[in-house]
Amino acid sequence: MGINAVFEALSHPVRRRILALLKNGPLSAGELAGHFDLTKPTLSVHFNKLKEAELVAVERRGTSLIYHLNTSILEEALTGLLSLKDQEP
Repeated sequence: MGINAVFEALSHPVRRRILALLKNGPLSAGELAGHFDLTKPTLSVHFNKLKEAELVAVERRGTSLIYHLNTSILEEALTGLLSLKDQEP
């Protein structure tokens, strides 16, 4: 996990909304798509950014992709960011 990838993924409001939706539990790509007025290719780009940053994990159930929030990566990124505050200039 690269901290830059995490913060790049978090920089877009759609991706932050996806993570907020997943906070309540795993959802399929179709269930997530129902919350947005975006094309499937556009959402796919957002899902891929979140996967690349390891903020979400994906499992295939039949023909569905199920997305899970990976909170440990977010916690690591925030811990890393907060540790910068304690470093000497």
